[in-house]
Amino acid sequence: MRITDDQIRRAPKVLLHDHLDGGLRPSTIVELAAEQGYRGLPPGTAGDPGALGAWFREAADSGSLERYLETFAHTVAVMQTRDGLARVACDAAEDLAADGVVYAEVRYAPEQHLEQGLTLDEVVGAVNEGFREGERRARAAGSRIRVGTLLTAMRHAARSLEIAELANRHRDDGVVGFDIAGAEAGHPPTRHLDAFEYLKRENNHFTIHAGEAFGLPSIWQALQWCGADRLGHGVRIIDDIKVTEGREGGAAGEGAELGRLAAYVRDKRIPLEMCPTSNLQTGAASSYAAHPIGLLRRLLFRVTVNTDNRLMSGTSMSREFAHLVDAFGYGLDDMQWFTVNAMKSAFIPFGERLAMINDVIKPGYAELKSEWLFADTASGSSPDGAGHRDEQQGTA
Repeated sequence: MRITDDQIRRAPKVLLHDHLDGGLRPSTIVELAAEQGYRGLPPGTAGDPGALGAWFREAADSGSLERYLETFAHTVAVMQTRDGLARVACDAAEDLAADGVVYAEVRYAPEQHLEQGLTLDEVVGAVNEGFREGERRARAAGSRIRVGTLLTAMRHAARSLEIAELANRHRDDGVVGFDIAGAEAGHPPTRHLDAFEYLKRENNHFTIHAGEAFGLPSIWQALQWCGADRLGHGVRIIDDIKVTEGREGGAAGEGAELGRLAAYVRDKRIPLEMCPTSNLQTGAASSYAAHPIGLLRRLLFRVTVNTDNRLMSGTSMSREFAHLVDAFGYGLDDMQWFTVNAMKSAFIPFGERLAMINDVIKPGYAELKSEWLFADTASGSSPDGAGHRDEQQGTA
């Protein structure tokens, strides 16, 4: 039986790849635009959060890169003040907690929020303030979440070392790492080697958007030249795996031949921050059922599930998992596997990761998987969908 949407929502989840400017509430955009005098919202959406949300999803699904990029122009436009940044961050923490996310690393590019006079440090301070307030509100509402931030440098710009230094300066204030993002083609990660070398000297963490659109060379450079701890997306690693027709292999790789790069990624347990819905929108996969995450999970790569841009994709962590449940028949054990993968790969200290796994994640899934024991058995059915014990089926 399929696990229920309610179980998916209540399951503890860990999110490593989520863009702050891609996850605003439409209502917040409308209100901040009115407060700040921003008049650039699409026609007919200025006072209507429902219409605005629909516009974002339609633009992201249009297949037009220009329209997709335009969506971020509107969100970034209302994230230029301290109050605006703090509110957006607070909303994000509350929304993620309500969706069952217990740990999240949310990324944003401070250099994109300076148009109204904020300094880079003030931007970081405002976002951190918002996340702390969101964590407090989540606790008051009965949920728990911890949010760390990743500071992103735009790969087409020339401020990566400055942003890396900013991330290092605030590493004790909730900033857990660094990232570069933006168009891969024409902007290789090797252009930012000085930033990566600086972070390595400072024993700091970083992930790199790679292998989403540009392919294997982007992944190879991110790992072997730059030394990335994780790969943002990394979906094109599938190009280095040859599957025997009609066979997709198991844990040992039977039926699948891994190239040198794919074998290195799997052997080194390099985390892949995969975002299924976003990958469909960008053309990296044709459907959920055809997404490489299915094969990579069977081959035991260090795969994680993420949202990327919740507003543009009209998604959440629960929706991402629901799509995978429908496409691959995953159950709670699979969800726990993905979630533990993500927590193992987070940029917080080892002891804290271990405590989250042992004291929050595993107990949460154990409780969900045991619900069948307390179900009403009058009808002879169980709602848990996690797989009944043999004893229930009379086969013990």
